[in-house]
Amino acid sequence: MTYPHVAGWKDHTSETSQTAAESVDTATVRAQVFAVIRQERLTADEIATRLALSILTVRPRVSELRRLALVEDSGTRRRNASGRPAIVWQYQTRMVSEQLTLSEVAR
Repeated sequence: MTYPHVAGWKDHTSETSQTAAESVDTATVRAQVFAVIRQERLTADEIATRLALSILTVRPRVSELRRLALVEDSGTRRRNASGRPAIVWQYQTRMVSEQLTLSEVAR
C-alpha cells in the first residue's frame, strides 16, 4: 500500500524518517480524526487537542483524509496555536456515503 493509505515520509534516504513514519498507527489515528471531523468542523490543531495527540501526528492524517476525498476545506478559517489562519475541516458529504464505517476509513 502507498500514501495516503499508509504513512509517507519525505526523506527517502533517511532510515530514521521511514522508521518514524512506520511507527505511527496511521489507520487508527486516521479513523479517530475522521470521527471527530464527522461530529464537528475543526482545525487540525483543534483535532489534536480533542484527541490529546501531537499536531505532527494529526496534520498528516487530515491530509490523508483530504486526499481520500473524505474531508474538505469548509472555507472557514480560525487562528491556530501560532496565531495563523488555519483551515476548518468538514466531512465531505458529497463523496462519502453515510454508511461508511470507521473500519473502512482505517484501511
